Amino acid sequence: MNERIITGIAASSGIQIGTSFHYGLHPDERVVDREAAVPETQIDEELAKLAAAKALVMGDLQAILERNQDRLDDKQKGIIIGHQGLLNDPVFTGDMETVIRKHRLTAEAAALRVMEKFVKLFESMDKDYMKERAQDIRDIGGRMLDALQGKERQTLSAMKEGAILIAHDISPSDTMEINPQSILGFVTQIGGKTSHTSILARSMGIPAIVGVGPAIKKIPHGVPIIIDGEAGICIVHPEEATMETYRAKKRTLIAESGKLEAFRRLPARTVDGATFELAANISSVQDSHQAVDGGAEGVGLFRTEFMYMNATKMPSEQEQFEVYKEIASMWDGKPVVIRTLDVGGDKKLPYLSLENEANPFLGYRAIRIGLNQPEVLRTQLRAIMRASAYGKLRIMFPMISSIEEWRQARAVVADIGHELEAECIDYDRTIQVGIMAEIPSVIQIADLFAKEVDFFSIGTNDLTQYTLAVDRMNEKVAYLYDYFHPSVLRSIQTLIRAAHAEGKRVGMCGDMAGDPLAAPVLVGFGLDECSMESAALNRMKSVIAKLNRKDCEEFAQQLLNGSTAQDIREKLKVFMS
Repeated sequence: MNERIITGIAASSGIQIGTSFHYGLHPDERVVDREAAVPETQIDEELAKLAAAKALVMGDLQAILERNQDRLDDKQKGIIIGHQGLLNDPVFTGDMETVIRKHRLTAEAAALRVMEKFVKLFESMDKDYMKERAQDIRDIGGRMLDALQGKERQTLSAMKEGAILIAHDISPSDTMEINPQSILGFVTQIGGKTSHTSILARSMGIPAIVGVGPAIKKIPHGVPIIIDGEAGICIVHPEEATMETYRAKKRTLIAESGKLEAFRRLPARTVDGATFELAANISSVQDSHQAVDGGAEGVGLFRTEFMYMNATKMPSEQEQFEVYKEIASMWDGKPVVIRTLDVGGDKKLPYLSLENEANPFLGYRAIRIGLNQPEVLRTQLRAIMRASAYGKLRIMFPMISSIEEWRQARAVVADIGHELEAECIDYDRTIQVGIMAEIPSVIQIADLFAKEVDFFSIGTNDLTQYTLAVDRMNEKVAYLYDYFHPSVLRSIQTLIRAAHAEGKRVGMCGDMAGDPLAAPVLVGFGLDECSMESAALNRMKSVIAKLNRKDCEEFAQQLLNGSTAQDIREKLKVFMS
């Protein structure tokens, strides 16, 4: 086989050599000859194939139900039962039989034609509930096509050691099946640097390439593959010379990683003695343990939404309390910033009904849900505040866009404080409450916010998205997404100056915080804390150890005169060389 190079977006650095593992390609992309006809004498054979596939899929669905009786909730069971009903619906599978008889098509072509017809029908309906049924049609139609083509249905839990996952995308629910011990990296058809898949890869410390587009179909299942997360390329069927080149590169990276280990227990300090707090972004208790081991000086961002997404129903106050308490206790008094539930946008909860929206990133999400459904926010805040008795917890609200929203959210904290006191429940009465600075409106009135909040944390992923009006999940406009854009840099400096004028701290928890190239700017602007994936801590410490704060301050001011992101990147590379 000839070596083939496929390019995408470099989402998580590192080099891996492994075997491709295809998972759940979009049913629309399956290779089916949609016009494949058969002679009349073969019609009965095609009908028999269709019936056998239907029986096989029905059996698979029943097996899922029986294997997971105790784990699935009523809604999940209802979905599977609904799929079984769809298989038995004479309008659906009966239509496939009609197409075979009338048009003398193969069972595969008939199944694809009927599936596409029903998907189109449901997607054209006005009601969101009916539109969502199109996904059910795709799901069950995909299972039928797999069965007709003799493809064994794969699951992520079945991945063998040394696999590189190839997928259309990896949904948050998919991640629950992933065995971190088996997977070496990701390659996905869609996604950007800040997509869920990219964040997951960086938190796991494995390379990822996203947004490769239709080229993903050129990667067969079970073949040798190299992924280079720094260059954003994957090499299918690499030749031996290429293999040897990448083995050498991988050995170099491993050696460099070994040297960086020396920084694990050291503070982040410049050559002229200025120190900076480097904290970790976490999503679970396990991540928190890794961050402690990795030498983080606290948690700058606890993404609590993953706790919700890994549950089959809304976590109770007590369930959340146990998690927050465990994490608070393991940090020995170091700060842990807990972001309240941040769903909507690209993150859904199956048990929290969220309608599809035309612009989900601008719509009903994050604190907007918390204020609209106060029982959700109050339950979480009670759990956090009770756990604050066991460590130094801080509360952070996401997606705040106005002073009114901030005051509403802050008032809930105060009200719960009174509630806990009335119940004689201990909590940290000085617990700090802050906001994510990720919307341009907050930057514009940063001086007003700084008089009221206890701290800021700059979410550079969304700040860049909203400042530049670039959908960070859309690979077609990924070239416009750059946090070194002068407008983003000026926003960051504006916020830091406003906060420091009121004696308030500013952290950063977006991707920029873990980018070594950004270190001189962040040091020069006087940022108080950078929070990143644990895997990036040592490298960032090693970079800061080579910087002089005074030089960085002068350089950062010069950079603000840069007119393009590319100009600024080039100047940073020269400064760092």
